[in-house]
Amino acid sequence: MVRFGLVLNRTSMVLVCIVPFMLTAVPFSLYYGSDDIPAILLAAGATLIASLTMYLLTWKGGEANHKEGILITTLGWILSAGFGALPFYFYGTFPTYTDCYFEAMSGFTTTGASVLADIEAQPAGILFWRSLTHWMGGMGIVVLSLAILPALGAGGMQLYKAEVPGPTTDKLVPRIRETSQRLYVVYSIISVAMVLMLLLGGMSLFDSLTHMFGAMGTGGFSPKNASVGYYKSVYVDLVISAFMFIAGANFSLHYFALARRDFKAYLTDEEFRFYSGVVGFFTLTIAVNLVVNNVYPNIVVGLRHALFSVVSIITTTGYATEDFEKWPTYGHYVLLLLMFVGGCAGSTGGAIKCVRVWMLLKIAANQVFRIVHPKAVRTIRYNGRIVPAEVLSGVQSMFVLYMTVFILASLALAWLGHDALTAISAIAATLGNVGPGLGTVGPVENYSHFSLTAKWICTFSMLVGRLEVYSVVVLFFPEFWRK
Repeated sequence: MVRFGLVLNRTSMVLVCIVPFMLTAVPFSLYYGSDDIPAILLAAGATLIASLTMYLLTWKGGEANHKEGILITTLGWILSAGFGALPFYFYGTFPTYTDCYFEAMSGFTTTGASVLADIEAQPAGILFWRSLTHWMGGMGIVVLSLAILPALGAGGMQLYKAEVPGPTTDKLVPRIRETSQRLYVVYSIISVAMVLMLLLGGMSLFDSLTHMFGAMGTGGFSPKNASVGYYKSVYVDLVISAFMFIAGANFSLHYFALARRDFKAYLTDEEFRFYSGVVGFFTLTIAVNLVVNNVYPNIVVGLRHALFSVVSIITTTGYATEDFEKWPTYGHYVLLLLMFVGGCAGSTGGAIKCVRVWMLLKIAANQVFRIVHPKAVRTIRYNGRIVPAEVLSGVQSMFVLYMTVFILASLALAWLGHDALTAISAIAATLGNVGPGLGTVGPVENYSHFSLTAKWICTFSMLVGRLEVYSVVVLFFPEFWRK
């Protein structure tokens, strides 16, 4: 039986964590003389009042069980986007609340799909909050709340499992709150390093912070209309490429490297090797294809832009230095493919995840082996360990559910009149939390021309993708609500 009072109580704790982050936009509004301070303060006040009221009026005792953990996580994301949209709504950034919610959900889920036409016309506070939602959502809103609030530690493992991406949920230490804190310490250290690197490249503090939020959260919101391409800097491109790649890797590996000086973990981890190999192979082949087709004058320039785009898409960040829609078809095909692959489990990236793709390839290879040797018995191993049957089953079922949602949502967009390329890539980009797609939602376009219905379909896709399908889809099964 689901205790809705407990669910709402724990959800209110998640919401209250948003308030101090929202207020961090105010100093930048003051510095730049923006007129968005009343909107930000009103939004923060409304969020604080709503969360405290919900907390005081609901049941506080007990630990969350598995079903309640799923509900708290899903409801936490839905309401976080709802209240996170208030600065946009109160300031009048968008004409409708649907657009405000779309932008906020895109921010928190680190999708980076936007309905904002003229980004640079917006005040500093609004743009800072818009990008900050990426950093908050990157490691997970609930994981962030677990790290901050001791009370959420009760039943915290259920929340952690419901939100953290990947086929398995590894804890760095026995206590889940301490695991969350350590992950955020690593996340923060790398984030600070990126800001310093960008400052050395001549970026302002505001631009450095907002681009760090987008890269580390693998979100992709930029305060510039031309995204990272605005700077036309090789140094900036390489720094952002490097940190996007880092953010797309498993943060447990970064923890072992920083805390235990165990850099061998990168070399021994199968998923990281697969992830690095995919990035390297497709960067090289796209670069050669671009030079052969006279898009760029030499291989060095081709490698620069190919690397940035490949890393940006596979990590599901969505930053752009070039309009890759002008590239030859091979580049389009590869980038669309990478929208489904995504980053590593335990990263801030979205989509299916490299570990699942790698396991699916192993499952397929094992089936071929069994056809050739029907009497042979061969187990599937990952990082030297036998993969349990339930994990393999989970990988396959997640893939089927992911593709089912993709097909149904893209069919819905096609029904609404969008061309096939736009419908397919828009859902691939929103379900995979990538952001830019192809067709009318390419890197130099956005989603503002979509109808309200199409925007809600994409918004739902963002949520489903960020919570890795199960936590949302299970709510539509009657069995979930039975005792």
